[in-house]
Amino acid sequence: MVVKSQLKFIKSLYQKKYRIQNGLFIAEGRKVVSELMNSKFKTHSIYSTDPKFKAKNKVEVHYISEKDLTRISSQKSPNKLLGIFEIPEVADVDFSDWVVVLDAIQDPGNLGTIIRLCDWFGIAHLICSPDTVDCYNPKVLQATMGSIARVNIVYTDITDLLEENENVAFGTYMNGNSVFAVNLPEKGILILGNEGKGISEKVGLGIKAKNRLSIPQYGKKTTESLNVATATAIFLSEIRRGKSVTN
Repeated sequence: MVVKSQLKFIKSLYQKKYRIQNGLFIAEGRKVVSELMNSKFKTHSIYSTDPKFKAKNKVEVHYISEKDLTRISSQKSPNKLLGIFEIPEVADVDFSDWVVVLDAIQDPGNLGTIIRLCDWFGIAHLICSPDTVDCYNPKVLQATMGSIARVNIVYTDITDLLEENENVAFGTYMNGNSVFAVNLPEKGILILGNEGKGISEKVGLGIKAKNRLSIPQYGKKTTESLNVATATAIFLSEIRRGKSVTN
């Protein structure tokens, strides 16, 4: 049974300020929780409705009822497991390959999908502006499907980053140069902007006109724009096109 104090503590972690205060976050579902338990993340505690579930490394497991899991979950139909994990210390970013940078992405689903895309395309480092949605938001974590375990995510000022880094920065715009016609380098910085406003003017100052990329529209002009996560998939696919992959 989940006692009142546990319920209050777990529920508090759905809010960013308490995640920061406690250095902890919540992940839900078999897939995400299992991925995190087998990664660099340190497990704080696990809540399971399966009495046969065993955790590695002597992690504390609380066996609870479906009713109690529903009480502590943010989902309408929770799936067997809920885990609480420690927020890791910020790791250095390696710029020897492509790095993705997000400027004020607000939708949790978009961020989660972009993290998953970074994992798929082998982008090890993702940099977010301070006003980008928190990567430990439960909706973000759910959308990553566990990929957050393999992508280093850093929140920092993007303008400072562009001033200090020697790699070429490419920005994504509605009216840039076609990504299919540009000869992309082996390493660089790909910047994607806010869902409604795009890349901010301040960040845009650090991107040369020739390095402003777009995805050509072939259909009717009634479609205003692509979803930012969809656009990310296209840009990353083009970045990796022709790159040899060793299995």
